[in-house]
Amino acid sequence: MTEPNRPTGTTTARTNAENTQTPESPESPENPATAEDTASAAGAPAPAATAVAHPEDNRRQVLYWRLLARLFDPEEQPALESSSLAVVKDIGLPPALLDPKSSVDSIVQRHPELAEEFDRLMVPEPDNDDTATAVAGKGRDRAAEVRRAALVSKVLLNVFSAGSGAVTAEQLARWQSDAGWLERALGCRPGGLRGGGRPGGVSPTGTGMGGPTPDLSTLVPAIGPELGAIEADLVKRMRLREVLADPALAARLTPSMSLIEQLLRDKNNLSGLALANAKSLIRRFVDEVAEVLRTQVEKTTVGALDRSVPPKRVYRNLDLDRTIWKNLTNWDPEEERLYVDRLYYRHTARKTTPQRLIVVVDQSGSMVDSMVNCTILASIFAGLPKVDVHLIAYDTQALDLTPWVHDPFETLLRTNLGGGTDGTVAMALAQPKIAEPRNTVVVWISDFYEWQTEPLFESMAAIHRSGAKFIPVGSVTSSGRGSVNPWFRERFKDLGAPVLSGHIRKLVHELKTFLT
Repeated sequence: MTEPNRPTGTTTARTNAENTQTPESPESPENPATAEDTASAAGAPAPAATAVAHPEDNRRQVLYWRLLARLFDPEEQPALESSSLAVVKDIGLPPALLDPKSSVDSIVQRHPELAEEFDRLMVPEPDNDDTATAVAGKGRDRAAEVRRAALVSKVLLNVFSAGSGAVTAEQLARWQSDAGWLERALGCRPGGLRGGGRPGGVSPTGTGMGGPTPDLSTLVPAIGPELGAIEADLVKRMRLREVLADPALAARLTPSMSLIEQLLRDKNNLSGLALANAKSLIRRFVDEVAEVLRTQVEKTTVGALDRSVPPKRVYRNLDLDRTIWKNLTNWDPEEERLYVDRLYYRHTARKTTPQRLIVVVDQSGSMVDSMVNCTILASIFAGLPKVDVHLIAYDTQALDLTPWVHDPFETLLRTNLGGGTDGTVAMALAQPKIAEPRNTVVVWISDFYEWQTEPLFESMAAIHRSGAKFIPVGSVTSSGRGSVNPWFRERFKDLGAPVLSGHIRKLVHELKTFLT
């Protein structure tokens, strides 16, 4: 491999060939001095000397070259390794940054001062005049760029160099921790890009997050699905049944969407202690996601104020402004005192019309994120007053999960991920539940790759025309990803009910709008 610490480029000056070249002095590779002589004869300045790269730029290149070499070739490059080690030591960072077996957590535990540097490490600076000046090469802190390159290389290498072969529970937990540090470096919460993001808080060794979440659609396209795919591959390579049978190993597992998917697929093959540990992991994940979704649902109040219901006469409902205004006629100018004859209170009771929410979820393997999220979301809405929630899951057969809708954990245990997709069997269960179309919303979550496209779409169009609110949803994930059959997408758009795809907050907003 070519030595990485070579100059980064050269600067040359050239003249207009049409005005200055002569047959006696052609500008050619064989006569390199001719270009300078010709330029001088034309009154142009002599070509600039070759620009020598800044030493810090060479150091930064060494670190990034090593990163690329380790990502694409498992064999170490001795020259790059020794050069990188010298750079890391010289800038005062621990050599453990170059050890692929060292997790970011272990480094931060030994060097707590690095935690703050890892947070938002890869979030771009806002565009301003100072940034433009730095890009132009003026005022750049090259030493800081080298330090940043060393930290970025550590995070990226630990996450994207996942290796091959069998995976232990400890290795999976370490990768999940490193992936969390990458998400923090991008300005997100740990788990936020992989789906099923954790509620607020910090990791045991971190300092917490600060600042707004950046727009990653332009920064790193589709990095969330890539992280999810790597995690899913690690889970598949792990001997999950053996891990679950050992309480010590099972305790090391961190619940994630990929792990929950594997547990739901394999739950019928588990028994005894392994099954109990699997249920514990599913319960933990459900509780974490439910806490996030419940907060989103409760942000908006439901229903308009019902002024026919007398307000509760408690201090928190006291309308002080109205009380003063209504009693102004009792003002005594001599005593400069306002006598209050009557207290006025705010109305807090809200009108709520009984609504029926029918959620139909495709439980094929490609929709596991939606199955988990919508099952939890249905249980939350089922807890709202005067909201009657029904839940149906289907593949080639349909299953009415309404009796367990209040408990998402029990609901998920009754699902059967995988298989084909036949929405007509789910439609046969859903249609009889629409008793009052004007007070009914039907949410259909699927990628809409169906066996019987025409009959299913006609049934969906009939629901829409009946006056019921029909919401087709292509994906309901925490990271906002998924694909939808283009045939259905176009027809839903023509119907006036475009497919809702993306973050689960979109579905929460749609349902809250209908239920108010």
